[in-house]
Amino acid sequence: MLPSPWRSDFPALSALDAEGQTYLDSAATAQKPQAVLDALLGYYASGAANVHRAQHLPGERATRAFEDSRTRVAHWLNAANPAQIIFTRGATEAINLLAYGLEHLFQPGDEIVISALEHHANLLPWQQLALRRQLKLQVLPLDDRGEIDPGPARELIGPRTRLLAVSQLSNVLGRWQPLAELLALARTQGAITVVDGAQGAVHGRHDMQALGCDFYAFSSHKLYGPDGVGVLYGRGEALARLRHWQFGGEMVHSAHYQHADFHGAPLGFEAGTPAIASVIALGATLDYLGNLDSAAVAGHEAALHAKLLAGLKAREGVRLLGEPQLALASFTVDGVHNADLSHLLTEQGIAVRAGHHCAMPLMQTLGLAGSIRVSLGLYNDGDDLERFFGALDNALELLR
Repeated sequence: MLPSPWRSDFPALSALDAEGQTYLDSAATAQKPQAVLDALLGYYASGAANVHRAQHLPGERATRAFEDSRTRVAHWLNAANPAQIIFTRGATEAINLLAYGLEHLFQPGDEIVISALEHHANLLPWQQLALRRQLKLQVLPLDDRGEIDPGPARELIGPRTRLLAVSQLSNVLGRWQPLAELLALARTQGAITVVDGAQGAVHGRHDMQALGCDFYAFSSHKLYGPDGVGVLYGRGEALARLRHWQFGGEMVHSAHYQHADFHGAPLGFEAGTPAIASVIALGATLDYLGNLDSAAVAGHEAALHAKLLAGLKAREGVRLLGEPQLALASFTVDGVHNADLSHLLTEQGIAVRAGHHCAMPLMQTLGLAGSIRVSLGLYNDGDDLERFFGALDNALELLR
C-alpha cells in the first residue's frame, strides 16, 4: 500500500506512530532525517564557536562548516557563486530584507505586482512598502485551476511595474505557477523579480540561472532541514542594488563613531551571530536529499497525491480548492465548518491544517472562511492516507 522506503530515516515518525499520530502537515513544517539531527548534535558536541571572527580551532572549524553549507546551497540552486547565497531566519525574513533593502529604488506612483494566492510572507512586506512609499499594489487574478492567469498579467505588468513578487507553488492550492511567462513579462518592463520558493523548493531541484529571477527565497524547515534558517538567493547585479537593513557585528568592514563601511553580500546582510548549527545542518539536509533517487521520490509522491485526490473526490460534499498538482490538497465540506472537522480529526490522531493557511486574502477571494489542508512528505505512505480517510469518514458521520 504505497510504502515509503525513506520512512525509517526520520526518527520522529516512529515516535509519532507510537503516540497514534498520523502527520499530514508537511507543508507547514517537515520532519527531519537522522542525518540532520546528527549534524546539529555534531556541531554542539564538538565545541560550539562563532563564525568568521575567531582564530582558534573551534571557530575555524565552525566557519569552514558554515561556509561549506553556503557552497552546498549554491550548488543545489545552481547559483553562479556561493556569494549569491544569504542566510536568513527563513523565507519570511528574506522577503522582508528585500522590502527594506530595495525601498530606495521606488518612487510614489510606482507599482508592485503580486498575485491573489500569496502567503502573508509574500504579501505583507510589499503591502507595507507600498504604504510607506505611496506605491500601487497590483494583484494578479487566478483561473479556476488555481493558477495565475497570464491574460490579465499581460495587462497588469506594465511600464510602472518596478517589482514582481510571486510564489512558485501555492501553499493552499498546490499548483505550479507559470513563472517563465510572468518573469519574462516583468523583465521586458525592467522590473525586479522575486520568487517565493518556500513550497516549491521542496519538490525537485530548481536552477536559478535557468529560472532567471533576481531573487529566490525558501525556508530550511519545510525542506526537511532545521528550523530558524532560510536562504535568499540573488543575482549578482540584483544584490548590488540592496541596501543594508540590519546592523551589528560581522557585517561591517570598518566602524567609527560617526560612520561605518559595510560588507556587501553575503556577509553584509548577515548581521550578528547567525543560526550556526542550523546552517551547518542545512548542508547535511541537502546532502541527504541529493543522495536520494529523485525519480523514485517524485514517483512515490505522485502516487500518494493521486490516492489523496481520488479519495477526497469520492466523498460526498467534499470540494477541492482548485486543481492541485502535487504534495497537498485543500478542501471544504458542504455544511461543515473547517474548525469543527479539524477538531474531530485531531481527536483521532490526524495532524492536518485548518483555517486560512496564512493566505487570508486568497480565502476571501474564494469566498471561504477557511479550509482543511492535507500535505504530504516523502516519508508518508498509503497507510497514513487510509487512517486519514477512516478518520474523515468518522468525523463526517458525526457532523452530519
